[in-house]
Amino acid sequence: MVKGVGLFCICIALAFGSESVYERHCVPCHKEMPVKIDKFFYRYLLKYSSENEVKRAMTHYLKNPTKETSILTDGLINRFGVKKKTTLSDAALSEALDTYWETYKVFNKLK
Repeated sequence: MVKGVGLFCICIALAFGSESVYERHCVPCHKEMPVKIDKFFYRYLLKYSSENEVKRAMTHYLKNPTKETSILTDGLINRFGVKKKTTLSDAALSEALDTYWETYKVFNKLK
């Protein structure tokens, strides 16, 4: 019986431990929005162009979100408000943005 409970706990830990910071902390909130998370990526990419600039702008916004630094339209800001400041550490935020970038980047995917 004890072995069964231990094995179950290990399986649960592995299943939830395999989720990235991005999957645990970013995706759940964005699922509730009418604008899907990939659309935010494309807005950032159009405005900031490069990987480094997109990540820099997103990091700045997530650490200090304001209406002025948001890429949302005024209508969406009025409807949903400005995001709350992230509680992620710098390392976790960087990891989440790396995963986000790799998930949605269009470079080398266009033919």
